[in-house]
Amino acid sequence: MDTQTLMNFVGGSAIAIGGWFAREVWGAVKELRSDLHSLEIDLPKNYVSRFDLDKRMDHIEDMFKRIYDKLDAKADK
Repeated sequence: MDTQTLMNFVGGSAIAIGGWFAREVWGAVKELRSDLHSLEIDLPKNYVSRFDLDKRMDHIEDMFKRIYDKLDAKADK
């Protein structure tokens, strides 16, 4: 086997492996785009409504206020 044939074989193999890898990456990117698109569609349906969030935050603020009031009462003693 002469040098030119060996170089052609190595070069062709490298290009084939590079092409396979590029095709796999391209397929993964297409699948990722599809997943991202479905996420963009489904995500607004799963958001917490502003009313529910405000209600929960008011509850948390009340809890903190009670804790701070108890700490202030302890500090006064």
